[in-house]
Amino acid sequence: MILEIITPVATLFKGPVDRLSLPGEEGIFDILPHHVSLIASLREGEIRYESGKKREAIAIKNGFVDVNNDHISICIEQS
Repeated sequence: MILEIITPVATLFKGPVDRLSLPGEEGIFDILPHHVSLIASLREGEIRYESGKKREAIAIKNGFVDVNNDHISICIEQS
């Protein structure tokens, strides 16, 4: 999967990931390869993603995610 995380002023990350966890309005949810297409709003929390053995987390205030054909675009406001 290709993940892109952006803010109004910068691109924070763009690259391949194996797994992604997001703080949705109804709770935390995961995105794995071949996930169904979706658009969802995000609440305050952490975006967590894994690429190989590397794990990263980004704190957010809110945002939204668009998932389409293993391409994930996330626009956020940081904490």
